[in-house]
This record gives sequence, C-alpha cells and structure tokens, in this order.
Amino acid sequence: MYQLYNGLSFPIGATVYPDGVNFCLWSKNATAVELLLFDTPDSLYPSTIITLDPQKNKTFYYWHIFVKGLKSGQIYAYRVYGPSEIAEGHRFDGSKVLIDPYSRAISTHLYNREACKQPGDNVTSSMRSVVVDPFEYNWEGDVMLRHEYSHTVIYELHVGAFTKHPSSGVAPHMRGTYTGLIEKIPYLKELGVTAVELLPVQQFDPYDAPVGKTNFWGYSPVGFFAPHDGYASQKNPLDVVKEFKDMVKAFHRAGIEIILDVVFNHTAEGDHTGPTFCFKGIENRAYYMLESNKMYYKNFSGCGNTINANHSVVRRMIMDCLRSWVIEYHIDGFRFDLASVMARDSKGVPLENPPILWEIESDPVLAGTKIIAEAWDAGGLYQVGSFVGDKWAEWNGKFRDDVRRFVRGDTNTTWALAERISGSADVFISKVRDPNRSINFVTCHDGFTLNDLVSYNYKHNEANGEGNRDGCNENYSWNCGVEGPTDDPEIERLRIRQMKNFFCLLFLSQGTPMMLMGDEVRRTQYGNNNAYCQDNEISYFNWDDVEKNRDFLNFVKKLIKFADSHEVFQEKRFWKKYGSKTDAHVVWHGVKLGQPDWGEHSHSLAYELKHPDSEGHMHIMVNAWWNPLTFEIPALPVSEEKVWRKVIDTFQDSPDDFKATDEAPLVTDGKYTVQPRSIVVLVAK
Repeated sequence: MYQLYNGLSFPIGATVYPDGVNFCLWSKNATAVELLLFDTPDSLYPSTIITLDPQKNKTFYYWHIFVKGLKSGQIYAYRVYGPSEIAEGHRFDGSKVLIDPYSRAISTHLYNREACKQPGDNVTSSMRSVVVDPFEYNWEGDVMLRHEYSHTVIYELHVGAFTKHPSSGVAPHMRGTYTGLIEKIPYLKELGVTAVELLPVQQFDPYDAPVGKTNFWGYSPVGFFAPHDGYASQKNPLDVVKEFKDMVKAFHRAGIEIILDVVFNHTAEGDHTGPTFCFKGIENRAYYMLESNKMYYKNFSGCGNTINANHSVVRRMIMDCLRSWVIEYHIDGFRFDLASVMARDSKGVPLENPPILWEIESDPVLAGTKIIAEAWDAGGLYQVGSFVGDKWAEWNGKFRDDVRRFVRGDTNTTWALAERISGSADVFISKVRDPNRSINFVTCHDGFTLNDLVSYNYKHNEANGEGNRDGCNENYSWNCGVEGPTDDPEIERLRIRQMKNFFCLLFLSQGTPMMLMGDEVRRTQYGNNNAYCQDNEISYFNWDDVEKNRDFLNFVKKLIKFADSHEVFQEKRFWKKYGSKTDAHVVWHGVKLGQPDWGEHSHSLAYELKHPDSEGHMHIMVNAWWNPLTFEIPALPVSEEKVWRKVIDTFQDSPDDFKATDEAPLVTDGKYTVQPRSIVVLVAK
C-alpha cells in the first residue's frame, strides 16, 4: 500500500514531511524490528506490518524507514526482537507491541496494564503511538513569558482536581480537563498567581496503583513527549495536543507561566514484575539502572525502577524531550521530580558533575526557562543547597520544615526561622545564585494541605488501602486541640490565625513563594497526606469553599499584592545588615530592640526591613508563644515625618486583619502587644 524508502537516522521518532513520515528507533541489541500501522486508535490489529531490513534500514544502532503517503494522525507501534536473557538484563520479546519513546501523542484506548504484564502477544491491549506534526498549530504570536523569579508566585495545581468537582461551574464534559482549566484563569489572575506548576501532564499510566485505585497524581510516566490524554475533553490524539496548546496560549495571554512537573527518574513499567510497553522491550539495559543480578532494577525512585539518566542515549532523549516542550508547546519551565536521581551514574553512585544536569543548565533552548530541582531522591541522596550549577532553583524543604516547627511552637527554632526568612543563606551558599532560587513552600501536593496542617496531629490515609502505612509520619503539624473538623469557634479562630501566620512567613521572606492549590480557601484532604490514588472529593478543589472562606481568601490576595508591591521582597541579593548602601537590609530584634532571643525556648522574633531605593520600611513581629508579648518598636527619624501603621495583625478577624496602609491604625507609643500565636506587620508611612 505504501512506497518505502530507507529513511534517515535522524531525527529520532516519527517526523512528518510533505510527502510522508520518517520513523527512527534506537536499539543497540535488537536483531529485528517491525513497524506496525493501525487504521484507527481502536483497531485491534495492524493493517500493515513493515519489516525493517537491517542492511537498508539500520545505521549503527538506529533503525529507520521512510513511508511515503503517511501523515499526521497515523497510529503506529513497534515489535522489537532480540535476546531474551533476563539474567543479563535483556528483555526483548517480539510478541510485545511497543510504543515509541519519542511519541508526540499516545493512544490509550485499548491499554490494559494487567494484560501487558502477562507473557505473549499484547496487541489487543497495548498503547499505540501517534504521528504528530508539531508545527501545524497556529500560536498566533505566543511566546514564553520569562518572568523573573523575583516577581514570581507559583501555584502548584493538579489539572484534573482543579475543576473536576461539580461545584466548579465547568460544563460536565469539560471538568478535569485542559479546557476546564482555562475557565479558571480569571480566578488565578485575581489571586495574584504568576505561574502555575502542573502536576505531571506527560502521558502517564493511571492504572499503576493498588487494585481498585487510580494513580491520580500522575507520577507514573509512559511517554515523556506526549501530553496526558486523560486531561483532554477531546479523545482524538491530535485534538489532545491541540487542547493542551490552547491551554498554554490562554495562560500566556493572562500573563501566567506554565511550569511542568516532569518525572525523569522512573517509568510506569515498574520492577521485574511490571508490564512491558516501551523501554523494557527496546533496550532495557540502557534505559534503566540494573542490579548486579540484572534481572532486577535499582530503585532510587521508590517506584520500582530508576531511569539511567546519564546513559548517552537516555540523556539525549531527556534533552530532546525538554526542547520539545519548549519549542513545540511554549512551556516556561520545569520542576524535576526527585532530581537527585539524575545525579547518579549507571551503578547508582552520585556523580560530582552529572552530565545530564549540566546539559540542562547550559542548553541554549532552555536558557530562558525556569529549571527547578526537587534535590533529593528515595535512595537517601539529599542535595538541597549543594545541587550542581548556577541556574538551578531548588525546592527548599528546610523552609517547609523549619517554618512548620516554629509556628507549631517547637523549641530551638528561632535561629532557623531567621535563616529561612532571609533566603536560607546558610543553605544556598553559592555566590552565583540569588536568594530567589530558593523555592519556598509550606505545603505541596505531597503531604497535608494547609488546612490539614493545623487540623490534624496524625495522617489519616486509611482510604488508600495500605493500612495507613503510606505517607510521611512526621508532618510537624498541630491540630490546635481537636483532631479533625470541629465546631468549637475558638479552635477555628486559632486555626485560621495559624494559617495566616504560615502565609505571612511564606510571602514576607526572601525567596520565590510557592503555594498549594486550594490552601487559600482551606481545601482539606480530611487528614490524608498521600492522596496520590484518590480520584474523588479527597483530592478535588471544592469551589463552594471560595465563598465559604471568602474572608481568608481576601487576606491571601491582599498579602500577595502587598509582598509584590515592596521591593524589599524582590531583592536579587541576600539582605544585608544595616550599613550597606546598595542592598535591602535587615536588623533582627526580639521583644527588645536589637536583642533577638536565639535561645532554646524562644518563640518570638522581630525583623525590621528597609530598602534604600524605595520608601519601603517595615517592622514585622512574630509571636509563636501561647501568651501575649509586648515588643519594642524602632523609632522613626523625625526628619522623615513618618509614623508606624499597623497593616497586618493575624490575631484580628476580617476585615481588621489586613488594612490598606493609608487606612491602617497608627501605632505611636513605642511598644506594641502582639497577641498569642500571631504576626503583626507595621509599615512606616
């Protein structure tokens, strides 16, 4: 039916030309390759099988062929034959239908994970690759936004969970989709968000989960180049690609960046008992780290296998993938899940200069993107503050833990709090990186929501079906006196106050703030701190909470706007002590001026900030103790003709908790009593 030509060994994957498609697949040890063409995504069997001739269709380790007459939308897959020597790490099996590692779109219409685990032909239960012409989309002049970190507010969200709840107001067939997300852009814009960090949207396997559950978070990748079809309102593979691009374009028009949470540390093929649908059957020994008994996989990801990221071919695939998301999808940045895995060699030994991490840092296509590392892995490697390079930003897990412990009221935490507030200079000691490369957060998808952080002492993951053994045991949380929901008004007031305190410390510190979806309206997961398999109301954003918690939402909006309007929080160099003429500077106080209490049993801190190039001058008092504390207040120079005004007081109820500076009450007597477990912000005006 088709005219066949030898084809080219580049580009890798399926490349559309005016008169046909070039296919290229890398496999070092394959002895034969078949290209399967399907008429539709639902076709049980291929309509055409093309056998590649190793004399004509192979260059070095690249198998390739050009098929004239094919075009975008063609469904295809491979069978790859070779040695089946499992003890040596070879898992070739010509009965398995495999997707292309470079698939730009993937059809999952027929996929059955359990069937792909079993021996024998899986053609009727396999995923299939889809040919995509990435340049046929009209971007209408869209470009990457390239916001500076210093003016970035990151909002971590789950595409499905954000609009899947019936209260979202999104049409039923659009809920939980890329299109549904577009409808909520005005909400995010009004909140003050400048970047959304999407939990994995690379094609993943939702069935990689306990029986009866769904892998809802998406940390189970199948195809690194393809947008997840489960988040599309349209099921045609090409429409999935278009819908994703429509979403990116809409966010860019609103001035909001798209950051992808990418997973290059493992795949959904799992361990030696897992399915074969791609990498295992193409070149298992290259794509994965193997144990000395090569039947088994090294597991630095905690998910059964570990990507061999510093293998030359795998490294090229990762780089090609990142460039693809930037060039073809206009993505603004990436957060690398368990990025420390990528710092290991093929044997799992940490490298001093990991090639893949340096390539990501220095690649010209990625030069304008944000690259953010989760600088640890499940194998015990923890690199926060020591991650390679000059460009990388890092999730600051120390900020999360130290701020939680201080607000909870733990002892010996005041000094650590001061370090976190000032950009964690004790952690990020490199002179090249500015403090905004610290991605500060109190909560993220992994753990309690902010509401649950102040409502539960213990995790409650029974719904996951793992006997409450999963999830982190130590959350540095405090339930404020009652475990879970309560009708006690005083406990409710205390919880709201604690959440305001967390938000204040997040936004009134140096570094780039990141907040979790729904924290601004008290979203709860009912104490579940590992809701990865909960495709239900445990994970969904309940939009009724927007009105229910309107006062708290307004506080967060005002706080974000306040932080953005003061240059002292956009500094690109670490704060200096008073005396510097060029940098914003800070002086630490306690209840007495100039006498911060760094003692073991201290629960209070004050800090005064002033920016030499602006009018910003403020005094922030933090009381994590259970009794009121009276703080001395710095005297303002008479020549400036300014007075202190109380802009924020988290002890007060709305609307008195946050006042516009011109309307804020005066503080004139040189002292101010900060109520228990609250924060007060004074601004000189």
